[in-house]
Amino acid sequence: MGNPVVHFEIGCADSAKAQEFYTKLFNWTTQPMGPAAMVATGSDAGIQGHINSLGHEPHHYTIFYVHVDDLDACLKKAESLGGKTIIPTTAVQNAGHFAWLADPEGNTIGLWKPKA
Repeated sequence: MGNPVVHFEIGCADSAKAQEFYTKLFNWTTQPMGPAAMVATGSDAGIQGHINSLGHEPHHYTIFYVHVDDLDACLKKAESLGGKTIIPTTAVQNAGHFAWLADPEGNTIGLWKPKA
């Protein structure tokens, strides 16, 4: 079985401004959740995501998250294939764990394992 893309994230410096842009452009709705705003696209056909203002670089990014069963093993495999760990396995309170890696071309990919 493959690993599905399960989530997206849009980084920004000004969360309110980004939320206004995307809600008006695509008719998405947002709801605050901690430092992020969860995005509901209004469709079962796609994945949902969030808009996040980290408060530090990188401010402007888009990333998708791939569901994996073992984040550390996936990061190790990515490194063996020429990739690089950007953010190691990190807990998200009451939700699961994520990590970021760079592929050999420098593209950033998110990994996600939901809380069991």
